[in-house]
Amino acid sequence: MPRPVVPLVSSSIGCKHAEVGGVGMTRGTLIGPVLSIAFVGGAFAADLPVKAKAIEHVRICSAYGAGFYYLPGTDTCMKIGGLVRVDTALNAFVYDQPAWSGDLGQQNRYRDYFTTRSRMSLTVDTRTVTEYGVVRTFGQGDFQFTTFGYTTVNPNSVTTNGSAPLANLLDTPGGGYVAVPVIFLQFAGFTFGKSASAYATPWHGYPGNDTSYLLGGHDSVTGVNNIKYTAEFGSGVTAAIGLDDPTVFNRTSVQNLASAASAVGAGSYAYAGVRAPDMVGNIRIDQAWGLFQISAAAHEVSGSYNNVGVGVPTALSEISGHPDSKWGGSVMAALQIKNIPTGPQDTFRIDTTYAKGDTKNVISTSALSPSFAMFGSTSRPGAYRSVGFGQTTDAVYLAAGLAAGGSGVAGPGGTGDLKLVEAWGIRGAFNHNWNASWSTSLFGSYSVVRYGGASNDVGTGKGQWCAAYGRGKVVSADYRCDPDFDVAQLGIVTRWNPVKNMTISVEVMWFHLDQKFTGAATLTPSAPQPTAVYAFNDQNTVSLNVRVQRNF
Repeated sequence: MPRPVVPLVSSSIGCKHAEVGGVGMTRGTLIGPVLSIAFVGGAFAADLPVKAKAIEHVRICSAYGAGFYYLPGTDTCMKIGGLVRVDTALNAFVYDQPAWSGDLGQQNRYRDYFTTRSRMSLTVDTRTVTEYGVVRTFGQGDFQFTTFGYTTVNPNSVTTNGSAPLANLLDTPGGGYVAVPVIFLQFAGFTFGKSASAYATPWHGYPGNDTSYLLGGHDSVTGVNNIKYTAEFGSGVTAAIGLDDPTVFNRTSVQNLASAASAVGAGSYAYAGVRAPDMVGNIRIDQAWGLFQISAAAHEVSGSYNNVGVGVPTALSEISGHPDSKWGGSVMAALQIKNIPTGPQDTFRIDTTYAKGDTKNVISTSALSPSFAMFGSTSRPGAYRSVGFGQTTDAVYLAAGLAAGGSGVAGPGGTGDLKLVEAWGIRGAFNHNWNASWSTSLFGSYSVVRYGGASNDVGTGKGQWCAAYGRGKVVSADYRCDPDFDVAQLGIVTRWNPVKNMTISVEVMWFHLDQKFTGAATLTPSAPQPTAVYAFNDQNTVSLNVRVQRNF
């Protein structure tokens, strides 16, 4: 019978007839499907994903506390942290600087009645274990914007367009700036970079306060360029030595009293260039009961030239000579007592300092050392207002043959050597926790500055200063010159922690300037104050600061 006819399967490949297994087929009948399957299979294989590399997950690094993790592919641990902080101060500059100078001190209409600052701090901390111990790097950047106009809109203090202050040109609409308080590297016990001085206590100028302007002792929380070495002896006993660069941080002023005096000071700034670093160190015992520390510092004081005109060098400055440099310094003792009977985690902190030729370690802030010029009312007949001032300086000098306060003119002159100024201070705080969410700190300080000698003895620092200040002034019959001064502060701050790592605090602080002048004098203060009779009196001011802060 006839064979069944098998239909041909079309293929793109040409074919010839053949018989396979008794069945008549073309080669295309077999080859076509095979190649089609192979082709399609190859297409599917190309679309399949290539085997991915193993994902390297971030690993937690628990050796240094919470927040550290290993940088992928390394043995270095890193932590990124920081805070956001908003401050508003009334009758003060930001961070609760009292109204103790400038337009705030005059209480004139150019002053800002309140000031604000918004800040975000970012910190980067890396640590790596090596055969020399842990190698650490740390840096902090503060992204911030301060009250437009800083503390004043006085044209004498701002640029010609009357908007941006010279001290902070970037605090303009849409602006701001970045400050770098701390940036250092630690290796084998050494620290290199901008960090706290080896002289400092762990709490710096903050025994319990929010204000950055609690006087009475050292404060290098914003860092100083240094090299230091710390040795650990066990049982919480450590010792540190270091070399600090004093250029920016540890200088107040050296006053050349041959220059003309102002209404609130004598002489002109006459520090010479830096010739030697500050030599600093401490010995500390830090245990469960608290902390005790003794610190010491040596600081070179050097004047520029004997004749500096009105504060700037002249063609005669170099040939006029200069005073010999002198070494001053300071010592500090600090104590912290933990878990006192008033409540769990309550603390008491106190430090006291004596300085000679190193006034920055007493009249100290996290910024520059202030001089004080405060104005107020008076009941003295014929007087326009009252004034109290205190000039902060490391030393004064007056060359022989130059008149005090005469802007370089000839006169009987002084002794020609630096008269180092003495100062001492004490500050502290009691910190109480009401519960897990509320706490209060009561803090205060007292500081003293002494020029040495007698106001009528031109062989002493006080005598030379008074000769310079009194030159050309009309004074009252009961006038007595005395540049010595004391300052006192007392404050309270209450903090509320509504959620973890967030704090809302309110701080009130009283500041008192105890000046030693008596009587009255005709003075010409900075504008807008007029030339008039001013009575010398002590001065007071009160400030308020509100802070909202979130740490992360």
